[in-house]
Amino acid sequence: MKPWMIIDEKETPDGLLRLMRHGTKEFIIKIGDLILMHSHLSLTEKALATSAVELLAKKEGAHILISGLGMGYTLRAALDVLPSDCKVTVAELNPIVVEWCRGELGELTDYPLNDTRVTVVVGDVADVIREAAGGTKNKFDAIILDLYEGTTQANNDDQHMFYGSDALKRTREALQQQGIFAVWTEGKDQGFEKRLGRAGFTMEQTNPGKGGPRHVVYLAKPKAQKR
Repeated sequence: MKPWMIIDEKETPDGLLRLMRHGTKEFIIKIGDLILMHSHLSLTEKALATSAVELLAKKEGAHILISGLGMGYTLRAALDVLPSDCKVTVAELNPIVVEWCRGELGELTDYPLNDTRVTVVVGDVADVIREAAGGTKNKFDAIILDLYEGTTQANNDDQHMFYGSDALKRTREALQQQGIFAVWTEGKDQGFEKRLGRAGFTMEQTNPGKGGPRHVVYLAKPKAQKR
């Protein structure tokens, strides 16, 4: 059995972030002892992006926000569906992850960061959403959150920066009226569903894959404005 090799690592506020490789094409990203993502387990990331983008009905000039970058699977899946005139902004908090996707990890997804439709923002996606909600930047046609932690983190913290009540309202305000808000989480989350409704969304859920952990993708749309 070949050992896992440490390719690169960097200290972050959340702990030691590591990229590790087994053989030539199997990678994991860890923070501390926790595995954040595995190159052989990318089905949910792909389903998250494609299900959101397909709901846009190939809207001309669509602008998509994706966070975070991870190993690039969510971004690649979106690019494979989107037309050539779209724009994709990718917000990634850790610059080293961007470096990995431009280098060692890029081959896994055919180097999506080289696509001319893509702009990378190294920073907090919450700030990007806040700017769009405040009207200082154009609103998005889709916001796709593919984060390390799912929605259940907010069930005991309504001030959660992504999934709390105020955060969901900002996300709705950062979307075009016919926009899509797509979120990955570990399983069905009734607390999140209720907060989505109170924030002005309608929603549906999908369960990608068969067998194994039943992760959930939530697809939400802003409710129609009353006249």
